[in-house]
Amino acid sequence: MTRWAADLALGVRLSVGGGRSGWVRLGLIAAGVGLGVTMLLVAAALPAVLDARADRADARWVETQQTVDAGAPTVLTAPVRSVYHDAAVEGRLLQPESPDAPLPPGVDRQLAPGEIVLSPALDRLLASNDGAALRGRWGEEVVGLIAPEGLTGPGELTFYLGTDELTPDTADRLQTFGAPRGDAEAMSPVLVLLALVGMVVLLLPVGIFVSTAVRFGSEGRDRRLAALRLVGADAAMTRRVAAGETLAGAVLGLGLGALLFALVSRVAGSLVPGNLSFYPQDFRPVPWLVGLVVLLVPVTTVLVTLAALRQVVVEPLGVVRRSGERRRRLWWRLVVPAAGVVLLHPLVTGLDASAGTQVMIVAGLVLLLTGVALVLPWLVEATVHRLGPGGVAWDLAVRRLQLDSGTAVRAVSGIAVSVAGLVALQGIVGAIGALTAETTADTTTYQASVLDIDADADEVAAWTRELSAARGVTDVGTLTSLAAEPAGGGALGPDEVILESGPCAVLAQEAQVGACTDGDVFVVVPDGAAAPPAGSAYVLDGGGSAPWTLPASTRSADPAPGTVAVMDGGGPARILVTPGALAGVRPEVMAVTAYVALDPAVPDALDLMRTAAAQVDPRAYAASIEARGIATALGGIRQVLLVGTVALLVLIGASMLVNVVEQLRERRRLLAVLVAFGTRRRTLSASVLLQVAVPVALGLLLAVATGSVLALGLQVAVEAPLSFDWAGVGTTAGVAALVVLLTTAAGLPLLWRLTRPEGLRSE
Repeated sequence: MTRWAADLALGVRLSVGGGRSGWVRLGLIAAGVGLGVTMLLVAAALPAVLDARADRADARWVETQQTVDAGAPTVLTAPVRSVYHDAAVEGRLLQPESPDAPLPPGVDRQLAPGEIVLSPALDRLLASNDGAALRGRWGEEVVGLIAPEGLTGPGELTFYLGTDELTPDTADRLQTFGAPRGDAEAMSPVLVLLALVGMVVLLLPVGIFVSTAVRFGSEGRDRRLAALRLVGADAAMTRRVAAGETLAGAVLGLGLGALLFALVSRVAGSLVPGNLSFYPQDFRPVPWLVGLVVLLVPVTTVLVTLAALRQVVVEPLGVVRRSGERRRRLWWRLVVPAAGVVLLHPLVTGLDASAGTQVMIVAGLVLLLTGVALVLPWLVEATVHRLGPGGVAWDLAVRRLQLDSGTAVRAVSGIAVSVAGLVALQGIVGAIGALTAETTADTTTYQASVLDIDADADEVAAWTRELSAARGVTDVGTLTSLAAEPAGGGALGPDEVILESGPCAVLAQEAQVGACTDGDVFVVVPDGAAAPPAGSAYVLDGGGSAPWTLPASTRSADPAPGTVAVMDGGGPARILVTPGALAGVRPEVMAVTAYVALDPAVPDALDLMRTAAAQVDPRAYAASIEARGIATALGGIRQVLLVGTVALLVLIGASMLVNVVEQLRERRRLLAVLVAFGTRRRTLSASVLLQVAVPVALGLLLAVATGSVLALGLQVAVEAPLSFDWAGVGTTAGVAALVVLLTTAAGLPLLWRLTRPEGLRSE
């Protein structure tokens, strides 16, 4: 151990005492490692962010299964869900039943009917010009702001509204807010899969970039090691000294990474969607993960250095590289991705959220994407040896790649892995979006709907009147859900039905009714449901005095695209009746759905309609017909994916810039000699760009192929339609290529400086 410590210390001294050249090499290594450490620290902070958000969400959790006596200090509460400009806005109605009723976290006083407290983000939105269509949706009597302990993040749009219209039948009675950790609903396997893929795509390229960075300046380092051999050092000592040189850069990289992380932490919360935002104090790395980073990064850099020296023979009078004449073999490089494919079999056989399945998926993804980095060197070598002659710049670039493609490939491997992972992520997100698009309802007649589950017959006219008065609304049609019980009493059993009434235009939103006139009746029978026979009698008024009989003229109709029956693939039979078929019967209304036609010429017509609906009943949910469920949820996922893509592209660009600078420094004498013999600097610049462009093009082709295959597997796992997002794939690959070429071009001014006559000097 004493010898190891002494040799490592000598390596550190050589790295910091090697003059200007040594300091530049040390700075390049530190920059490359620092970028990777920053990404690792960001990943290490994510668990703390999620835990902090979950703790605050748990503190305000409403346990709907509580059984609470009315005599205790209690509050009635009901959720309010809305949307504004595609951003979710969620709040709660509060009706205290005693002066000491429990308060939700972040609220310091009881709310009288009509009083509202807002989250700071919602308050800012209402005060801005962008919030004009939102003002007045829940009243104007703002009496305060929700404190941070009552919010999952600073960008959350939420509120608490006081009311006196709740009853124990229409609301939850609480004696306390909050629920212990673990009561929340488990994450769905689809979201788990997205999280696992995102984690691997984010972290795996970081390891490749770090391993590339520690090999910067390897040629100059090898010459110094040869000098050590000349003064008596043995081969083992030279390897330990080389490890010490790299260790110094790794330690500086840790410090630089910590500094960059401190800067990133100040703005990270503003880069994610508001419903996923977090406070700066939440963004702190988990200590044991920080310990792993501090331990594993230097160890990894040392191991990479020692592994690289296995291909080099350092002798007292020079350096011999063993890999010059030996061609790379393909067969063993295919074993790793093949093993990854085998481990990914849960994507096809059945996806679940168990720990074993998650481990298999992560391992399979790592091996498959690592296979891209292993196959790429063989692909580049096999390709460049078959390239023919061309111009001077082309010949210089190809000949350089033929002699030493490893340096260029190491820089491109991380790019290829990143693009492959991003293509796979875009494939699964795009496929889920396509699945939603395929089940979108018809928006020809109506473009929005409002659902009120507690309406009665007297409120049907109110809905039509109030919504029709909203600016931008051109027509309103209502669909009423009626109480239907079999005549003679008893449960509906296998003949259970849902009976709904509305005009023909509204019924066409629910079923493919075809020709329709007032007085028609239709039966919609989803798969697995039983059709009620003609002549079936039902009680619609709750008293049993006027039974209604299903007429013999009833026609069958298929569900309309986008309805619940189509998306869920089941449900009870539905009887759709026009008002004329209920003549003489005053049915008991259970719920009402108002379909709304909007004027496309009116800006924010949809949000103005939502505001009008909330003024009638805050609990009513108003939404665009074409925005069904998961489409809205995908908006946040897409934004997170965009942030991750930008972060990876920044890492790619910065790493490539450092890599180009390192390669130009290593070859400065050769480049200066070429210029001295008459080679134009413009030609050399073109050759440098071509040396990067060829491996990048091959890497992107391999990445797109691998990412597309992986995307198909992920689509099978989530039962989405198999499809390729060619626009997304092309954009991702094109932007990655553009970033690489631009950063390479940014390093070319250094080429002009290094090719001055002074570059011919040597010591």
